[in-house]
Amino acid sequence: MRSFFKSAGFKVLLAFLAFLIGIMIYAVTKGGYAVSGESFINTITKPFRSVSNNISMKIESSLDKMNNADKYYEENQELKKQISELNKQLAEYDALKEEAEELKKFVTIKEEHEDYVIPAPCKVLGYTTNDPFMSFTINKGSADGILPDCPVVTAENLIGITTEVSEHMSTVETILSPDLSIAAVCASSTGDYGIVEGSVASALEGRTRLVHLPKDNQLKKGDLMVTTGTSGLFPKGYALGTVESIGYEETGLSMYAELEPGIDITRLSSVFVITDFSGKKDYSDED
Repeated sequence: MRSFFKSAGFKVLLAFLAFLIGIMIYAVTKGGYAVSGESFINTITKPFRSVSNNISMKIESSLDKMNNADKYYEENQELKKQISELNKQLAEYDALKEEAEELKKFVTIKEEHEDYVIPAPCKVLGYTTNDPFMSFTINKGSADGILPDCPVVTAENLIGITTEVSEHMSTVETILSPDLSIAAVCASSTGDYGIVEGSVASALEGRTRLVHLPKDNQLKKGDLMVTTGTSGLFPKGYALGTVESIGYEETGLSMYAELEPGIDITRLSSVFVITDFSGKKDYSDED
């Protein structure tokens, strides 16, 4: 202890206190008024009391946490449980809301196309890995009346066609694929026509292509292309996409158009499968 009083730190502290006292005495005498001893002491000790109070509050807070740790832990666990339950209820609400929206679309399609035979909405289980044309599987199959070569749609757009079908699952080839050819016609008065066939470059942009366009076509950006229904594979008048751009094929003999589907095919959660419609051709009877 004696060494502390003799230390340089103690001397610095004394000098600092003397400096503070000198400033306060100067301020008092300069202002022309006196100050009581009690007030003088309070003034000097105010900074130290402030620091002491802060330290005391921190100590009390730490002691409170230590003494009530179990209580706070239980409260924290209870809050986590409540949050988990609320998140579960929210997820169930979102699922019911999505299901209600799908049923609404289902009813709309049935009202607009009374000849369509459509099972309940199908959930998209997942996209095929490393497939740029975004083929995917759905949770319904032959047990639900689905066969190969059934059109797959949403309320807004033709999505593709079923290919491989098992009892409770089906694979869908999309309109982004070059393996699928669909006769299309412009829905406007121009009546221009072509064949929808995808390409790798277009698929990477989430688009498909309209090929074999005549050079004298009158198409312009924004024109809607729909199915002709002439093949008997797809119903007539179903939307395929809108014209985004037009250009010449490499041969220069015909033109093509980039089509923007009315829905993002790369992010589907549910679709409808049309198992029968007016004008459908049964290709299974052919050799």
